[in-house]
Amino acid sequence: MAAEPSEFDVAVVGGGLVGVATAYGLAREGCRVVVLDEGDRAVRASRGNFALVWVQSKGLGLAPYAGWTIRSSEAWAGFSQLLKEETGLDVSFQRPGGFHLALSEKELEARANILRRLHNQPGVVEYKTEILDHSQVKKMLPDIGPEVVGASYCPLDGHVNSLRLFRTLHTALRQRGVTYLPSHRVEAIDKVGGEFRLTTTGREIRAGRVALAAGNANMRLAPMVGLDCPMKPERGQIVVTERLRPFLNYPVVTLRQTDEGTVMIGDSKEESTDPAGLTLGVSATEAERAVRQFPLLANVNVVRTWSAIRVMTQDGFPIYDQSESHPGAFTVCCHSGVTLAANHALTVAPMIARGALDPALVGAFSARRFHVQAAG
Repeated sequence: MAAEPSEFDVAVVGGGLVGVATAYGLAREGCRVVVLDEGDRAVRASRGNFALVWVQSKGLGLAPYAGWTIRSSEAWAGFSQLLKEETGLDVSFQRPGGFHLALSEKELEARANILRRLHNQPGVVEYKTEILDHSQVKKMLPDIGPEVVGASYCPLDGHVNSLRLFRTLHTALRQRGVTYLPSHRVEAIDKVGGEFRLTTTGREIRAGRVALAAGNANMRLAPMVGLDCPMKPERGQIVVTERLRPFLNYPVVTLRQTDEGTVMIGDSKEESTDPAGLTLGVSATEAERAVRQFPLLANVNVVRTWSAIRVMTQDGFPIYDQSESHPGAFTVCCHSGVTLAANHALTVAPMIARGALDPALVGAFSARRFHVQAAG
């Protein structure tokens, strides 16, 4: 049996959605790629995500994030078609627009204020969001309850089948000859001569470049190559119902009906970083709010519930960086691994393949912004 190659153009650290989307894009550029993954013991957000491709309200506090998110949303249809042509798998991407529902006038006004603040930021990309009243929402979502006073709506929002997306990307990697190494937790990264040497629990890997896409583990890995990745992981919980008749043709930020008919309810935030734990009070609160929004859910059976740890930087915005002390080392880190998958595969990966990130990308999303805040 031939030995597996130990020399690669790029080593991608992290086998979740951000890592495999980046690896797929690198393979499309003709790079020899290895993905180093902890495997099933990893605390993986990719198996517990809500699967929205979401634009509305992205960018409050960092205006370039709005444009970056819109860019990925616009690229998603082509990205999903590309994956289908290569693998035969349909990730069920849909972009009908999405809602953020309000259960009181106070909530609706707060939502309108957030959107005003976002769109009033200097340099923000203009895109359409609307504040709709109850009757306008009901025309699009006929099953809303009487407590829904209104909503914000953005036509750029959509969703996918998240687990199928994960499977599809891994399938595409295999077909493109990417080497995937599970149970290869990276313990150390050194640069010797012109190459990186990654010490893993399996063996040493040598590569010309390194892309750190390991989620919250980037906090540990980035300093090994002269970078910084300040994180604040948090736990989220999701409730999944039995299959129902199609009733929800638009995703809601906290609730969506999948292509398989189940309803996912989520968007909780807890400071806990134990993915094995569930807080019943949190699940009950999520479910109670969902029933107020859509009363038909009142007597529906819950088939499963789980928690996962969000990949969350300290300010919630992505970090894209390249190392000055270790040229050829990059960080690719964000919370919105589904929304930004098209960007990671089709925009960021080609930059890494060429050996440098676009200055505008680094200027907007480098971790140096945290150093400026600290100095201030």
